[in-house]
Amino acid sequence: MKELSHWIDGKEVKGTSGRFSDVMNPATGEVQARVPLATPAELDAAIASAAKAQVAWAATNPQRRARVMMKFGDLINQNMDMLAELVSAEHGKTLPDARGDVQRGLEVIEVCMGAPAMLKGEYTDNAGPGIDLYAMRQPLGVVAGITPFNFPAMIPLWKMGPALAAGNAMILKPSERVPSTSIALAKLAQEAGLPDGVLQVVNGDKEIVDAILDHPVIQAVGFVGSTPIAQYIYGRAASNGKRAQCFGGAKNHMLIMPDADLDKAADALIGAGYGAAGERCMAISVAVPVGEKTADALIERLVPRIEKLKVGPYTAGNDVDFGPVITKASQDRINRLIASGVDQGAKLVVDGRGLKIQGYENGFFCGPSLFDNVTRDMDIYKEEIFGPVLTTVRAQNYEDALNLVMDNDYGNGTAIYTADGDTARDFASRVNVGMVGINFPIPVPLSYYSFGGWKKSAFGDLNQYGPDAFRFYTKTKTVTARWFSGIKDGVALNFKALD
Repeated sequence: MKELSHWIDGKEVKGTSGRFSDVMNPATGEVQARVPLATPAELDAAIASAAKAQVAWAATNPQRRARVMMKFGDLINQNMDMLAELVSAEHGKTLPDARGDVQRGLEVIEVCMGAPAMLKGEYTDNAGPGIDLYAMRQPLGVVAGITPFNFPAMIPLWKMGPALAAGNAMILKPSERVPSTSIALAKLAQEAGLPDGVLQVVNGDKEIVDAILDHPVIQAVGFVGSTPIAQYIYGRAASNGKRAQCFGGAKNHMLIMPDADLDKAADALIGAGYGAAGERCMAISVAVPVGEKTADALIERLVPRIEKLKVGPYTAGNDVDFGPVITKASQDRINRLIASGVDQGAKLVVDGRGLKIQGYENGFFCGPSLFDNVTRDMDIYKEEIFGPVLTTVRAQNYEDALNLVMDNDYGNGTAIYTADGDTARDFASRVNVGMVGINFPIPVPLSYYSFGGWKKSAFGDLNQYGPDAFRFYTKTKTVTARWFSGIKDGVALNFKALD
């Protein structure tokens, strides 16, 4: 049995707790490795070492830190296939999807190569008589990132890139289900020139999460996961005086207007609803066709596309559309929610339950499912399924469709497909959701903007990556300075009255 490690002070370190978490192969249902779970004492030692290393790293000028990011990005590019293989082996997503996972993280690192511009302060001369006023951005110190299983490369890179480029040290606690990618990225960061101790990767469970939230040296915490845990981490971090940006669940709707290109809308729904087995916080899980005619035509187009989807292990080739879900518990929950949808009166148009793949009968596979005639009181609508299940809620008109999105507890992402610019502009202006797509199904902003939802999808004032990340990982110090006249006035042979 392969035993994984922590990454402490620039080297792999075995755990001492004697406690481990199994790392599963989701395609086979077998344990492929064990990852050690750290003790609070091990975390304390890692934090103390990070705090010591951070002083010199913060004193390194921003341009030199940016050069480390440049080299880091180059090494990620060179090792793209290796990183994608790690992502696929532990998460189960296809290799093309895994490369996309790494690529979207790399794009944030590329923005961090320009960190000196993000870290500039402000200056006003002669703000008052002989008074200059300026503000500078300084790193927080030691910060922490707690990242989820569904993006083993992207979200750790979203956290570590801006934090490190701003001069902080980071304690990264990846999901214990997918730990290997974070260790591999830490090794590449060291090769790029990151000093030992500035990035520590500590594996753990709730005990370590709580220790991070309570530790007085940790100044800020970034988290991505479910809404209940996001709210818990935000509250506990804030009560301990820490900054927190905590991103939770989602229930993303896509409106399909009667004037939309339905073939393009159907293609978009297939990719956004079933890609990565639906295990994306930006997945479209609710299709909202406006009008019965639109709904009937959309369902007619979706069914043959869904039936053509190929589900299998990532090793089966690049024509696999999506792989297994992460655990047996996830598989069981998805099947249970599908059954509840049938029981509560929704029409199960395509049933993905019971999928078995030869040679992988014990894998955590769920076939694609499609529901029609879903109503907002049903469990499959109210809960985030986080699986390959697309639900269809029919709306009578645009206002009904808009209100469905507006009334939902979540506000991560949404989209509208229409040929009418006025409708699109109205939707983008009025909808209370953080990220909006117009004829674009998964509106994840490019890395020089910022990513973040509204309502119960996010807790905290500042979003991930882009300009917000540099605000989150730095604090502003404002200086008011006045210099009295000195030697430049020359020799004075008489007393001079003070102002």
